[in-house]
Amino acid sequence: MNKALVMASLSACALNAAAAETPLHLRDGYARAAGLAPAELSVAAGEALFRRGGDGERQCVSCHTEDPRRKGKTRAGKLIAPLAPSANAARFTDAAKAEKWFARNCADVLGRACSAREKANLIAWLMTIN
Repeated sequence: MNKALVMASLSACALNAAAAETPLHLRDGYARAAGLAPAELSVAAGEALFRRGGDGERQCVSCHTEDPRRKGKTRAGKLIAPLAPSANAARFTDAAKAEKWFARNCADVLGRACSAREKANLIAWLMTIN
């Protein structure tokens, strides 16, 4: 596949993700960016990413708690709204905000950017939590 076509495809997926109004839209935008159908996402992989995190001492649960329906705290003590959309209706409804926090938190926890597949899997798992 030529580079221009790949870039155009990624830009189109980014625009679709940017128009997200619900966690479902955002999840599906990341799935498309990963070249996957939503049915191909792995809820188990999303949960494993959240619970296992990186190889170091940092994990998602370090700040977000073991239960994503609860408020978390940053290392500086600032409260974090629940991560699960069932407990926080605003979660994953703003694509720019989601991208900002994925960029920051993936770098902090994993030491790298999260892939579109990882983002989609994480959102897919979080959407299952009631």
